[in-house]
Amino acid sequence: MLEVGWFSTKLLIKGKLLRNPGYFAKETVIGVMLGFLMLLGLHELGLQLWASIALSSFFTGMLMPFLLKDVKMQ
Repeated sequence: MLEVGWFSTKLLIKGKLLRNPGYFAKETVIGVMLGFLMLLGLHELGLQLWASIALSSFFTGMLMPFLLKDVKMQ
């Protein structure tokens, strides 16, 4: 399993894993920013930090498959 992950990481760094890396980067940044804004918002509402992190991480984890559903591999 680690070998597959290492091979994929090498291909990603070389730029040979994704057909459109710009789309992947844009969608990833959108997901991270939404998760970060949710983290800040929940913490500002008075939720404890650990609960804010847990909820925003769950939200971001649920959101990413929808954002990255059109990513094409080479």
